[in-house]
Amino acid sequence: MDDLPVNISIFSGDGSDPVPPSMSIDKLLPALLECFGIILCGYVAGRTNIIPSTQAKGLGSFVSKFALPALLFKNMVLLDFGDVIWPFFFSILVAKVSVFFFVCVLTLLVANRESRFSKAGLFSIFATQSNDFALGFPIVEALYRNTHPEYLQYIYLVAPVSLMVLNPLGFAFCEVQRWRNGELHQQSKLRVLGLVVLQVVKNPIVFMVVIGLISHFLLGQKIPPFMEEFVDGLANSFGGAALFYLGLSMVGQLKKLTRSTVVALILLITAKLLMMPLICRGMVEVLDCGTRSSLNHTSLSNYAFLYGVFPTAPSVAIYAAQYNMELEVVTSGMVIGTFLSAPIMYVSAWLLTIPWMDSARLASALQNVSFNISIICLFALVWSVAVLLLSRKFHRVPHVFTVNLFVAQLLACVGMIAWSFVVAQNNFLGQVLTFTLLYTSLYSTYIWPGLIALSLLLMRRSEELSFRPGLIVIAGWGLPVLAVSVLLLSGHRMPDTIDSAFFYGKTQVLCSSVVLFASIMLCGISLALLSRRTQDYHTLEHASVSGSEEDVRLPYDTHTQSSVEQPCAVGSINTDCQMCDCACDREQTLPDVTSPKEEASIHTGQCSQQCSPTSCLLAEEEQKEADRQNTDIQSTRHVLVCLLLTVCLLANLSSCLWWLFNTDPGQLYVELQFFCVVANYGQGLISFAFFGLDKHLIISPFKKRLARLWRGWGQEVSGSVASEEIRLTCTQFLTYHKQQCVRDIVQKKRCGEKSTAETFLGSEMVRWLQSVGLAADPGEALAYGSRLLEGRVIQHISLEFGFLDEALHYRFS
Repeated sequence: MDDLPVNISIFSGDGSDPVPPSMSIDKLLPALLECFGIILCGYVAGRTNIIPSTQAKGLGSFVSKFALPALLFKNMVLLDFGDVIWPFFFSILVAKVSVFFFVCVLTLLVANRESRFSKAGLFSIFATQSNDFALGFPIVEALYRNTHPEYLQYIYLVAPVSLMVLNPLGFAFCEVQRWRNGELHQQSKLRVLGLVVLQVVKNPIVFMVVIGLISHFLLGQKIPPFMEEFVDGLANSFGGAALFYLGLSMVGQLKKLTRSTVVALILLITAKLLMMPLICRGMVEVLDCGTRSSLNHTSLSNYAFLYGVFPTAPSVAIYAAQYNMELEVVTSGMVIGTFLSAPIMYVSAWLLTIPWMDSARLASALQNVSFNISIICLFALVWSVAVLLLSRKFHRVPHVFTVNLFVAQLLACVGMIAWSFVVAQNNFLGQVLTFTLLYTSLYSTYIWPGLIALSLLLMRRSEELSFRPGLIVIAGWGLPVLAVSVLLLSGHRMPDTIDSAFFYGKTQVLCSSVVLFASIMLCGISLALLSRRTQDYHTLEHASVSGSEEDVRLPYDTHTQSSVEQPCAVGSINTDCQMCDCACDREQTLPDVTSPKEEASIHTGQCSQQCSPTSCLLAEEEQKEADRQNTDIQSTRHVLVCLLLTVCLLANLSSCLWWLFNTDPGQLYVELQFFCVVANYGQGLISFAFFGLDKHLIISPFKKRLARLWRGWGQEVSGSVASEEIRLTCTQFLTYHKQQCVRDIVQKKRCGEKSTAETFLGSEMVRWLQSVGLAADPGEALAYGSRLLEGRVIQHISLEFGFLDEALHYRFS
């Protein structure tokens, strides 16, 4: 294939006539609007509590135990096996099994031992069980009813295979996890296996599929007239009810997302929306080579790609709830995956309906997208580099490597902008020099994620391990220079091309594939080994942080607590509370163990000014914690950046392999090309999102300034009179809850040589408000605490912060 690879004109075999589209795009947008409109209605109904969660469960039971089994029974009876192209069916089956075992094995290798079997089972089901009936069937019907109506029956063939073959394997892993945790430890392994088989058989969906297949042969592909209307009524009620329930089930799911689940979530969505469609299409290309389906071969491979994009079914969340395992990851992934799949399906279907495509216009479009995204990311990267330099993190590992990654991304954007001007001129030397700058920088961006992940692994394995950052920096720039040098010496320039990705043709694609594969392997192995050591590291880290609090906390004796100072009395907002002695010498501290007699003799004076790190041990502790966070290696952010960039590398590698192993890449290759362009030159947006908004350099000062302006504006508008909501909240808290709060979370801590203060942490107050029912979630708890702060019931010890869910000290006013 010596021609320009983006010359993807879709012609028939003789290269003269364009092939007509195998699907109709006219009804796709209405179908998508119908499906996601009903989903949105369900979400609004659940969000506004028109239909509470208890009633939503009843609707879910109707959909999964009555409507869907009836729909499957009807279609199993009416299914025409004579029109089934079995190589296509087995291709989809092999693709699902491949993804299932890939996710399962990867999870077993990466996850910690305490929960790896449950994660392997549920994550594998998540990656392979598609929302075929509620969301997939209407879209396939809109696309293929007029051109290939026989494609609709594959939905009913493929889905039961997942339910009857793959899901039981996932359930078995979950049962093994329960057995290892001791829930089923007294039962034999044979009994556990029997429970799995019984659970599968009791599933109404599986049961009705079996009954439908038996009835198919007994009834001669016809439902008896006396039960036809009954079955049709239940089956027809599935579509709208299932989509509405899907919207209901999405309410509040993203709030369960935490930092620890983000990594698993990114990998699962990548497996479901990127790996699954590519493997499905690849399996059809390999296995569907029979003469019977040769005419529809391209159409079937495109259909397989679209089928792989279908999002995860909501029933996976039900499985996670039944086993009480990995519910946060599954539910959040279901929501995000559903809404990400919509644009992918629409763009894919739109490209597949284009009968022909001019290569010059396509190359020009790719060039314009590259140029525009490079300009945007150039500003974002300049900002990100400036933030790292001003925060003085650039001289520490791994931030020294992060700066190199940002510089490589910045130079890649500069190179692409320069290429857009140079390629229009007939200047060979200028094109070669610009190409050298562009691809040296681009290959460097491919390599740096793996090197950063490797540095994190080396640091995590042993904090005393010494390695020279200079060697990694040399590798990060030396290997790209070597690869580009080999390419310039061995490659042959393609004539009349404006696409930098194929300036040296097949040699360049092979070189890019090698660099991408090596970086993906390095980053993947490093992140896998890193995740296996994360649990112990966080345990040690938590112990070291909690230990610092003990230095300023006075020991309480339950038998002598009455002889020590009592908590503040409950009464009014201006209750007299003991304050820290701001005149004390902070360099002298009490011994770690203080007797009750000595403690009772401690003089607690009331300071006339707010606490500060120079006069109060508690404020000093907060400052030390802020400094510790500022000097943190930010491993979580680095891991997420490496992971997202690795997903981009995987897409680029797929694009290279797609072109190398397909004589006619097809229209879907165009979609992948556009994604790769955005991924290559839009990396700066990912870097900016994680490192461009430094908490201590930008966010915290901005929030402080905004809070001061807001307080000043509020005082000008309403004076010292709090709003009615704040007044009611403060009155309720002081009357009914303050005394209990003082007993539960207020602790006496040293704040000077001869002074103590009764304080609590903002994070402790957030948890306490949720535990007593004053707030349903952390967001409501923050709002409640902020009202107490505005009503002057509580205050920060230095009056520097508002109410935050952090390790900041507060006291009652």
